[in-house]
Amino acid sequence: MKLEPRPENNCYGCGGANTRGMKLVFEQDDARKRIVGRFTMGLSYEGAGGFLHGGVIAVLFDEAMGKVNRFRGAHAVTAQLSVDYLKPIRCDQEIVIEAWETDAKGRNLFHESEIRDQAGQLLARSKGRFVMIGERQPHDAQKEDPQKELEAVRDPK
Repeated sequence: MKLEPRPENNCYGCGGANTRGMKLVFEQDDARKRIVGRFTMGLSYEGAGGFLHGGVIAVLFDEAMGKVNRFRGAHAVTAQLSVDYLKPIRCDQEIVIEAWETDAKGRNLFHESEIRDQAGQLLARSKGRFVMIGERQPHDAQKEDPQKELEAVRDPK
């Protein structure tokens, strides 16, 4: 299933309403439970020397891993994100990003993601922890206290 930017969403990465946003489009692979994106970012996202800015790479990871929460029907926010920059990524090269869930503990969802070039060479990888918030938590029909939700984001225990 194609995940197009929604016109009412103002998200910088995946929203359609943000005029300065990236308007990223992903594919939801239900069979493999993976989110996949194929991009050639261009010079607008350059850091230096024709390579993608590291912050842009982090945004790509955050967006892809955030979409993995769809497989659980969960509304979750990013609590931690780590990135391993393995090789410089040229602004003009096509890249493939894939993200998937690796674990779940209570309200904490753990995801991983990779960026590869067209030949399959690993360029960067990321791990993230997302915390489910709000009423859409599949394991709990009761909305929790907002203060407890913030504490869960700060402390994964």
